[in-house]
Amino acid sequence: MSLKTKIGSITRRTHRSVARLCKLGVCCGALLFVVACSDGVQLGEQGQQGEGAEPSPEPTPQQPQPTTPTEPQEPQEPSSPVQPPTESALGFVHNDGFEGSFFSGSGQCSTCHNDMTDTQGQDISIVDAWSTSMMANAARDPYWIAKVEAEMARNPQLEDQLNDTCSRCHTPMANDTARKDGSPIAILGDEGFLNKDNPLFDHAMEGVSCTLCHQVEDDGLLGTVEGTSGNFSVPIADRRSNRPAYGPYVDPNGVRMQAESEFNPVFGPHMATSETCAACHDLRTPEFGQDTAEGTSPASFFPEQMVYSEWKNSAFAVSDGNERTCQSCHMPEVDGLVNIASSGGAIPREGFSQHTFLGPNTVMQSMLMNNAAELGISVPAEEFEKSIVRNRAFIKTSASVDILSAEVLDGTLTSRVRVRNLAGHKLPSGFASRRAHIHFVVTDDSGAVVFESGRPNADGSVVGVATDADSATFEQHYEAITAADQVQVYEAIMGDVADQVTHTLMNATQYLKDNRLLPDGFDKASAADDIRTRGLALNDTDFDAGGDEVEYRVAVSGVGQLQVSATLVYQPLAFGHLQDLFQNAFLPNVSYFKGLFESASLKAETIAGDSVQAVFR
Repeated sequence: MSLKTKIGSITRRTHRSVARLCKLGVCCGALLFVVACSDGVQLGEQGQQGEGAEPSPEPTPQQPQPTTPTEPQEPQEPSSPVQPPTESALGFVHNDGFEGSFFSGSGQCSTCHNDMTDTQGQDISIVDAWSTSMMANAARDPYWIAKVEAEMARNPQLEDQLNDTCSRCHTPMANDTARKDGSPIAILGDEGFLNKDNPLFDHAMEGVSCTLCHQVEDDGLLGTVEGTSGNFSVPIADRRSNRPAYGPYVDPNGVRMQAESEFNPVFGPHMATSETCAACHDLRTPEFGQDTAEGTSPASFFPEQMVYSEWKNSAFAVSDGNERTCQSCHMPEVDGLVNIASSGGAIPREGFSQHTFLGPNTVMQSMLMNNAAELGISVPAEEFEKSIVRNRAFIKTSASVDILSAEVLDGTLTSRVRVRNLAGHKLPSGFASRRAHIHFVVTDDSGAVVFESGRPNADGSVVGVATDADSATFEQHYEAITAADQVQVYEAIMGDVADQVTHTLMNATQYLKDNRLLPDGFDKASAADDIRTRGLALNDTDFDAGGDEVEYRVAVSGVGQLQVSATLVYQPLAFGHLQDLFQNAFLPNVSYFKGLFESASLKAETIAGDSVQAVFR
């Protein structure tokens, strides 16, 4: 634990009332177990084609070029400081020790649930681990703020819907409190939760925090359509000290916790289930298309993200003794017994899940770390650095890449690449800003590039990807790639009522393309409409449960020994998608995020790769 964090913890303790401290007695045995799950079209030129175009039938000879394949870079300091909008409250550090009628800040929890170690001496402090996650920073995410601002500018008539829907899972404590006490629900502007003078500012800036997740009750709707899209339920207790803190242990002792924080630890087995995560990680938005909703039932709405449903249709969800929940991967368990509180003589517990909330968005974490002061983030940089290292290792467990063959016959190199999805949901999953692509490179014995498909640029664009040249188009799904301007991109592309590409969520009514890699056990032929494969991948027999195979055919006449490599590259913020967003750069928050993104050095992560020497026949 950093000195700064320790001082903050001590300060929060001295601010407790004497009366409350006098009540302290028996320790609390409840585990703070926060849950989350873990991204007629007009046609362009060859390699920049919309869905439905055919790949080039013959390989085109490529002359060796004296260049070196590029790979994503490590996070570094931004090249120049970027200042938030003058009217933004992002630069203000919120009070994490606040105490509200229904919720309290993480500072109330850190007093007892930091300074924790396992039997090997590994730091497993709950609040410290959570504080660098995207859960904790859900409200400070500058991309999210910019996207909300742009969506409202493009559809001002839907401002009320956007404010409620978007704040429900990104500023849930503020949203839920406002719903309970009847105060305005707004994100931006003078009355917005992100305004430092808003009475719910502290609630909002905590993001998805301890007393939100631990108060979500099992109302019988978790995991159902009615219980998703932010429709979680937080009960109103008969008195403050009876506010529940649900956890996975059957015998919690609540005396210490009730006296210290006025929350009562309660056994809640639902906290260890994927169904609790589904409350925000299955999200449907109304299909407004022409200013009116297409349907009234949530099931008829546009599937903005369906992470839980993807998992539910995978082998990971099969109850055969090998089931893996969201928490199994994103909150790995610690071996052995753990004291789940650092003071008060906590009861040693088995099966403690770390609150690291592992995920792939190191790009945003690096952005938050490098611009912490401007974003009002008080978490020390070393905590972010540890989290980025954990998440980078986690990303590499999500997929594998194998070059199955690489043979040269009659001047043509033919290579087959197999990409396997090892995650329990689609890869990538979540909002449509996310994508992964294959970077395929052939080099000769001097190291010169003979052929390259999917070369990433420093600005975040990928050479040959149609969307990066024109955000109104998209790259097709390929079974075979024969030219450098063809790239296999695994992504979801939203479409509007006119069957045109849209990057505006509130205009989306369908997916024109969804070839995101399927998890094991997923049957694309029988999958429900809101999680089905879309576009050419649907009829690609090599695109199946667990992965995809792609064939590369390259003319290589006149070259010597060849080295073939294939790398799967992940981007949480696709370049072409952002170019559409940046059309609204006249808006202050969009302009601010544009500056952050363009000055960032890290824009992608390598998931997996393989390299072989070609065989000449």
